[in-house]
Amino acid sequence: MAHSHHHHSHSEGNIKVAFFLNLGFAIIEIIGGLLTNSVAILSDALHDLGDSLSLGVSWYFARISQKGSNRDFSYGYKRFSVLGALINSIVLITGSIFIVVEAIPRLLNPIHPDTSGMILLAIGGVIVNGAAAFKLSHGKTINEKAVYTHLLEDILGWIAVLIGSIVMHFWDVPIIDPVLSILIALYILFNVFKNLKESFRIILQGTPIDIKIDEIHKTILGVPNVIDVHDCHIWSMDGEYHILSIHLIVSSKLSLAELRQIKVESKSRLISLGINHTTIEFETPEEKCEPC
Repeated sequence: MAHSHHHHSHSEGNIKVAFFLNLGFAIIEIIGGLLTNSVAILSDALHDLGDSLSLGVSWYFARISQKGSNRDFSYGYKRFSVLGALINSIVLITGSIFIVVEAIPRLLNPIHPDTSGMILLAIGGVIVNGAAAFKLSHGKTINEKAVYTHLLEDILGWIAVLIGSIVMHFWDVPIIDPVLSILIALYILFNVFKNLKESFRIILQGTPIDIKIDEIHKTILGVPNVIDVHDCHIWSMDGEYHILSIHLIVSSKLSLAELRQIKVESKSRLISLGINHTTIEFETPEEKCEPC
């Protein structure tokens, strides 16, 4: 449990740093976007502001998810981090749609922005978002992964803005500005839907992608005195903390000490496969199974 607490504290600290970096730079972006008359900069400003809100929510849920189990939440609060990921995704979808709506009129009537200011802001965007993304690059929870994906998208978006502003600085092609905005928005939406798919898989208690049921069966059948296994259920709390319930068929002649040894050995092997919490029920070959 100490390791788990340390991990979630680390997760919370990473999201906290990313939140303040994003919020501070989003304010600078809004001012810079208005001064440079760039819809691409303003789009990224809106996106970063949305990210800041999402990061704030994620930070809050990262704190909540550290709480242990109680009468209301018997498995603890880990799944609250998935709720944070869902809110993140909703904010980004809303912001991306707004970006597209704002950029389309500029396609029909391009306005030349202040490219020198755009170049400076784009360089700043790459640095700030790069620093925030680095803090979350090794995150394992669905919440951290969602936030990291957003920051990675921001970096790619700023690189695109940097290249586009350099091109516009030397050539008269102002249409690049709204085109960049739309491409950034579409790329963001594509990745958001991937994160949503993973979040819904967790909420609907689907088998974690990184867990193979056949491998679990094979591993448990390798434990001495286990005759067969069935009624295996696996789900995840937050994309990282996995839970398993399983029925083991054993001989009715085994002693309590031998049953305890099977349980200890099984749980030890399952931990190596990424299962954090296991519930085992013993049955004899003659017993009729009642599936959970």
